[in-house]
Amino acid sequence: MLRFFLFSIVLVAFHLSLGCRFSGDEDKRPGTPEAALAALLDGNQRFLSGALRHPHQTQQRVHETEHAQHPFAVVVSCSDSRVPPEIIFDEGLGDLFVIRTAGNLIGDLELGSIEYAVEHLGVSLVVVLGHTECGAVKAFLAGGECHGHIRQIVEALMQEQEEQQILQHEGKNLMACIEGNVVHGVAQIRQQPIIAEKMAQKQVNVVPMIYDVHSGKVTVLNETAWLEQHAFSITRQ
Repeated sequence: MLRFFLFSIVLVAFHLSLGCRFSGDEDKRPGTPEAALAALLDGNQRFLSGALRHPHQTQQRVHETEHAQHPFAVVVSCSDSRVPPEIIFDEGLGDLFVIRTAGNLIGDLELGSIEYAVEHLGVSLVVVLGHTECGAVKAFLAGGECHGHIRQIVEALMQEQEEQQILQHEGKNLMACIEGNVVHGVAQIRQQPIIAEKMAQKQVNVVPMIYDVHSGKVTVLNETAWLEQHAFSITRQ
């Protein structure tokens, strides 16, 4: 009986210390662009390995965030049902400010949302997250007639300089077009005065990422290498 009692005490103490450690880790909001990026990549690694923490997904977190939110990153992603940012980055309530559109396209409303998160919520990282097998880009490359407002999605992609140059020099290269669309979105965001000022002060960074729907892995896109690989020389408007 004494042995069982002592074992129970040790077990309870272990679980309490484990809970405190995880709770403490979760409550440390990444305060720099570098820390925010590391947190996202660490979360994706947990997703890949199956060592998920499911942080900030309790009723306690609901009450902690009921009067204010303090997300550490903006994620602009595709509306594709296979790419939910909170799941693939293993985050929870109040952690990510998520903007989702077909093809992760960015217009005035999306830019306003990003600026709000940066200026008023203190977000230090903005991610544009594209993904393999993107249906919007496939529709753009397939051509043909699109009905309703779907046409506007295809036309928006058609107007991107990156897509035009890829089509001209490489043909219908799906992966290059997916990545080019992400590069375009990142450039759009960086050109906004509010974002540009924060970047100059090193308070914010804007990062391109690609999610692989085949493996679940997120990769940071190396813009310099990508531009060199595809021989780009683009003059931004």
